[in-house]
Amino acid sequence: MTTPKIWVEAALNGPWTRARQPGMPVGVNEIVADGLACAQEGAAIIHLHAYDEATGRQKDDWEIYARIIEGIRAKCDAIVYPTIPIAGSGFAGAATSQSGRFAHLGQLARRGLVEWGVVDPGSVNLSLARDVASGQPGFVYSNPEEHVREGLAICAAHGVRPSYAIYEPGFTRLGAALAKAHAGLPTPIYRLMFSDAFLFGFPPTAYGLQAHLSLLAECAPDAPVMIAGLGVDIGGLVEAAVARGIHLRTGLEDVPFGEMRGNATLVEALCARLRAAGGEAAAAADVRQTLADVDAATKQRG
Repeated sequence: MTTPKIWVEAALNGPWTRARQPGMPVGVNEIVADGLACAQEGAAIIHLHAYDEATGRQKDDWEIYARIIEGIRAKCDAIVYPTIPIAGSGFAGAATSQSGRFAHLGQLARRGLVEWGVVDPGSVNLSLARDVASGQPGFVYSNPEEHVREGLAICAAHGVRPSYAIYEPGFTRLGAALAKAHAGLPTPIYRLMFSDAFLFGFPPTAYGLQAHLSLLAECAPDAPVMIAGLGVDIGGLVEAAVARGIHLRTGLEDVPFGEMRGNATLVEALCARLRAAGGEAAAAADVRQTLADVDAATKQRG
């Protein structure tokens, strides 16, 4: 029996600032070093948010992203890709317009520096369960359809693969429909977002995973699937993921706030769990080959 090769993605920091994740990397050199350490532990994919080192807040400047991406890729073969501003939140910065949110992605794509790009096909309330009782409101992560189309147009024009965060089932339905409407678009990756801390979507349960997969079978049957989330421990889904060939993500963007372990340790622990479940961590070359096969199957299916 062939051992399934499971992609492992390391999400290094997120938008949270060190107020919520004290151990996350912020500076360019810190992010590069952390990305390299995660790749050494088995992560084929590195996802990151760029920061203004002076303020300690997210800054979606293509030149900062370029320095990080080139710094990691100079020393290892990994898929390294940036985020977008989280419109509707206090983390968004100034770039909240349709074109502004994806300007850095376009700049990086034109220079051949990105293979993947974040395009989230829908809007969602991000509310922490612990804050609801005290009356502290969350925020709406806002992705109007025209913003989604802007991101997908850039991806289609430059052969960049969309990485969809699927917070709610409607994200899958809209994302699949928009993917079909953009000729030449690489098949998106559907990153299923679970949470223990936030009140969106499903908690990390077998029934939640099955619900997502049933809908995907109808809307995007060839698409690659990854398990991720915010404020979540996905460990209980690792065995099911390996058995179904579903990919996995960890890191200080995703795990519960106040995590004391670093990203490399989180990746090491996840890779140990997937090996115990009978899987093997894929290399970046394996990921690219699988995606080439997926694109061919999607094109043939029409």
